[in-house]
Amino acid sequence: MNWDDARMLLALSREQTLRRAARVLRVDQATVGRRVAALEADLGSTLFLRTPAGYQLTAIGEVAVELAQKMEQAALELTRRTRGADNEQAGEVRIATTDSLAHEFVIPALRLLHAEHPEVRVVLSGSSEIVNLSQRETDIAIRNQRPDNPDLVLRKLASWQMGLFASADYLQRRGTPADGSFAGHDLVVYEPYWRDRAEPTLVDVPIGAGRVVLAANASMMLRRGIGQGLGIGEIPVALGLRDGLRRVWPQRTRREPYEVWMVTHQDLRHTARVRAVIEHLAQAFADEGGALPG
Repeated sequence: MNWDDARMLLALSREQTLRRAARVLRVDQATVGRRVAALEADLGSTLFLRTPAGYQLTAIGEVAVELAQKMEQAALELTRRTRGADNEQAGEVRIATTDSLAHEFVIPALRLLHAEHPEVRVVLSGSSEIVNLSQRETDIAIRNQRPDNPDLVLRKLASWQMGLFASADYLQRRGTPADGSFAGHDLVVYEPYWRDRAEPTLVDVPIGAGRVVLAANASMMLRRGIGQGLGIGEIPVALGLRDGLRRVWPQRTRREPYEVWMVTHQDLRHTARVRAVIEHLAQAFADEGGALPG
């Protein structure tokens, strides 16, 4: 089995459909199907069962995946170590973050980075999905969740209070809700949190008495919905003030702050171009007043 075949096998075992595997591998579906069929013919073994739910590994397929994962780890280790030895301020650095953090902090930091290091090329991905640094899906991730992988280097960029905000237009039309109750008011919520909680809250106050009019799965859309007067919502105080929104119940904050973490693999942290990007990103958050030592 060569590495290209191993990549096809691993992608299909993880994604379970040709379409999703093809998207991960950046090829067309027919290529994935053809290569996997050829691999099965070459090995003389059936690796997958084709079911209505997708491609399911057979017993021999699980053995093949286990061995392919060892090939993957060796390939990733080779990439990390060779990239880590690069001392040039040039080349590609991949960053994954949310749309809101990209807009407010990352892109302004990249403008300054480009002025100092014009040969560094950044590939920026703005998504709410969590990427896997160990599998080299990105070089730097900026997220509000702290990973626990010991191979990753963490740096806390910010710790912001979460507050309740509305637009001036909304408050003029609907008034300010009585403290501790959303009765009679429209709400804008973060959709994944709203769906996952039996009793969702905003600034630790249950929202059951209010009416959810917008559930957004990206923070930029959430902020935009509040700014357009759709309803009251919970966002980091630093960003709400930046947007010119009105604070509702300023005495109330969510118990848990909104933390921003920058994460990279330990094999890459001393690479010159990665280090340059890290320092510019950290400075962007420090200028906001949110950065912490570390």
